[in-house]
Amino acid sequence: MLDSKVPEGPLSEKWTRHKFNVKLVNPANKRKYDVIVVGTGLAGASASATLAELGYNVKAFCFQDSPRRAHSIAAQGGINAAKNYQNDGDSIYRLFYDTIKGGDYRSREANVHRLAEVSVNIIDQCVAQGVPFAREYGGLLANRSFGGAQVSRTFYARGQTGQQLLLGAYSALSRQVANGKVQMFPRTEMLDLVTVNGEAKGIVTRNLVTGKIESHSAHAVVLATGGYGNVFFLSTNAMGSNVTAAWRAHKKGAFFANPSFTQIHPTCIPVSGDHQSKLTLMSESLRNDGRVWVPKAKDEKRKPEDIPEDERDYYLERKYPAFGNLVPRDVASRNAKYVCDEGRGVGATKLAVYLDFADAIRRDGRDTIEAKYGNLFDMYRQITGENPYETPMKIFPAVHYTMGGLWVDYNLQTTVPGLYATGESNFSDHGANRLGASALMQGLADGYFVLPYTIGDYLAGSSYEKISTDHEAFKEAENNAKAHLDRLLNINGTKTVDHYHRELGKIMWDYCGMSRTEEGLKKAKNMVKELRDEFWTNVKVIGTADELNLSLEKANRVSDFLELGELMIDDALMRNESCGGHFREEYQTPEGEALRDDENFAFVGAWEYQGPNNPEKLNKEELKFENVKLTQRSYK
Repeated sequence: MLDSKVPEGPLSEKWTRHKFNVKLVNPANKRKYDVIVVGTGLAGASASATLAELGYNVKAFCFQDSPRRAHSIAAQGGINAAKNYQNDGDSIYRLFYDTIKGGDYRSREANVHRLAEVSVNIIDQCVAQGVPFAREYGGLLANRSFGGAQVSRTFYARGQTGQQLLLGAYSALSRQVANGKVQMFPRTEMLDLVTVNGEAKGIVTRNLVTGKIESHSAHAVVLATGGYGNVFFLSTNAMGSNVTAAWRAHKKGAFFANPSFTQIHPTCIPVSGDHQSKLTLMSESLRNDGRVWVPKAKDEKRKPEDIPEDERDYYLERKYPAFGNLVPRDVASRNAKYVCDEGRGVGATKLAVYLDFADAIRRDGRDTIEAKYGNLFDMYRQITGENPYETPMKIFPAVHYTMGGLWVDYNLQTTVPGLYATGESNFSDHGANRLGASALMQGLADGYFVLPYTIGDYLAGSSYEKISTDHEAFKEAENNAKAHLDRLLNINGTKTVDHYHRELGKIMWDYCGMSRTEEGLKKAKNMVKELRDEFWTNVKVIGTADELNLSLEKANRVSDFLELGELMIDDALMRNESCGGHFREEYQTPEGEALRDDENFAFVGAWEYQGPNNPEKLNKEELKFENVKLTQRSYK
């Protein structure tokens, strides 16, 4: 059942050959096909715009009031591409290798190489759309370094790269809306996937303003709905980010792969209290010029500027001299945890480390640092009240990106024919840990350059006839969606949705977060089960289903998070090894690094839904490494 459809031939020729061998839909016939795209971030907007430009009729859905509010806007530091403008030794193969190694050898070679190949086209596409990338004095696009690489390949627009890239994709999308090829459905949330004879034929949605339940039919469905990091409650994700679309598709037959592979970002503003509903990311690009350190002594009370150099521990530079502060995110995050566990953390909670720019300001001048990171420094100052030009930033790891997601083959098709997943919603090309500046790269690669080829291969074999929304499959899905919402409204318990979401997040962070143990995971599994039972008997959802109802929206999403949380724990329990962001304390090297078990766990774990309250079935896609050697990751 898990046919990855990876083409034959040498790695560097697979994508070129595949593009020639896929079936095509001729231009006159493209207008006969309708495609639904759920999500309008970078992956969704780029896919919608490109498919419409090709001639397909596209319906695009987002729960925000505008595609411009998609969470892609929050990405700060940059987007990778193997252009080698710096002439520092970069290449498509090196980007491929860095990504495979960064993901701790838990991703599919062919997909990652394709991503590296396509990266060079993405930059040209975005420049043509007017994205204002930073430039060198001579006019060439500038590059900076990111974690997990020893070359500078990250293109950026100050600290707002995601926003600028999204505006580029949004402008392309808006053009197609004006042309009548894309029909936009803002403030609309997908509640279920509709399948007919096992193939995806549409979705059921709820209008978030009026509460109206509606069905939409199409020849194919594309999910570009982002990640599920909000299962932890506190994360760097927008508060609306959720797993519902992907999870409901999972229940209709789409396998969910590697759900426990969660990325903890090392550079976030620390938690300040129970009042918080989300955390703020500080770009990894800051680690280019900022030096990470903690005091050598425990329980240090002095201000950072009063601590002399010989009493500071620049622990990343000390432990990883080859990469220093630019080690990958999982390595930087774990080491921040270690020094705080030793009692050397800083700030009021002692759960923070310093990110210090004093050396960079002395070396390059404040104006240079301000030109690179000014908006990030301003954001930090507004949130914390401290001036990072004068005193070091305080940072600590936080949940950021999810490498797990719906399993897809080389064509980005899930195990449900006609259902595709792109960007962060699929299990992606990042393995067990994503290198910084690769999320934007993957979202745009999928939307602009991969899906438009591969979806034609499926549609070319499909009938022009579209299933009517009067079909019993649509009516059944509508009734189930309404029943789910009514059940939530009728509980009328005593505790808020946020209470249960926060409790779930605490369980997941404590036992399935930066560090995991068999004992802790088993405990967490029982705790999540008990919490879910309590949720369905005691949650209070106010209002009605026939109106704008944020309480109902949240409850609907949290009901899915409660189920997903249990699957994440099962996946982490199953994987008796450490790899990338999945760190089982029982499996580590003497130096405290992740210890893989390639003999038994070099596979993608794809879970198959078996019905309510039944354990899910594990399916394995064995990973074959023919072009890279499996080695213990080292950044020393």
